[in-house]
This record gives sequence, C-alpha cells and structure tokens, in this order.
Amino acid sequence: MMSERVAFITRVCSFSACHRLHSKCLSDDENKRTFGKCNNPNGHGHNYTVEVTVRGKIDKDTGMVMNLTDLKEFIEEAVMKPLDHKNLDLDVPYFTDVVSTTENLSVFIWDGLQKLLPHDSLYEIKVYETAKNIVVYRGE
Repeated sequence: MMSERVAFITRVCSFSACHRLHSKCLSDDENKRTFGKCNNPNGHGHNYTVEVTVRGKIDKDTGMVMNLTDLKEFIEEAVMKPLDHKNLDLDVPYFTDVVSTTENLSVFIWDGLQKLLPHDSLYEIKVYETAKNIVVYRGE
C-alpha cells in the first residue's frame, strides 16, 4: 500500500504599492543614513510579485492538495484587496507602527493568509520587491 503523498503548490500574484522606509524609533538623520533614497518623504513605489506556497497531502479523490480557485480567492482577500494600489504606510493600518520593509510585508501577508487557509497548510511566502530583492518567510 502506497503512503499518502505530500505536494507543494504555488500561486503567484502581483500588485503595485508605494511606501516610505522610515522608523519612528530613529531620528530623521538615522533614517536617512539607514534607508537612503528609500526614506524619501514622498515615498516610492514597487511592482511587487508574491508567491504563496501551500503544502499538503494529495487528496486521493480529487488529486489536489487544495483547489487553486480557493487559493486564488484567499490571495485576493489577504493580499490584493489590502495592498494593491495602496500607500502601505497610510492605507494599511498594520504599518502605522511597523516599518514597511519587504520583510514586514511578508509577515503581514503570512498573517493574513494564515487566518484563511486550512491549518498548517501555509508553507512559504516569497515577496519580490524587485527582480534582485526577494524576501522568503516561513512563519518563523
């Protein structure tokens, strides 16, 4: 008898948002030194790409780990609605007291998806701020 197989599925989405890297814990000079041009008072924007990976047993009846239509809807709710075409610092309450780095953005996305996905199915969030700057978060 064959044991149950586990697979990983990934869904990709993209959104545009702007932000300013600025910490209330640092002075204006420290912020300028730490974040450089990303501390511009008027902010700057990115076209983010997000990869959401879930893990689970392949259902013997459906052949799926999860219905991709469901995953798409969860991503719409946890990523696209709160973040697309937003000023992260002004429009997303989470970032009122949290610096809107890509690391913290990945935590925000993780926390939002955790509330929607089946227990223990979320495996990894990968956020591409640019083609060269990528953050991977696995809930740790």
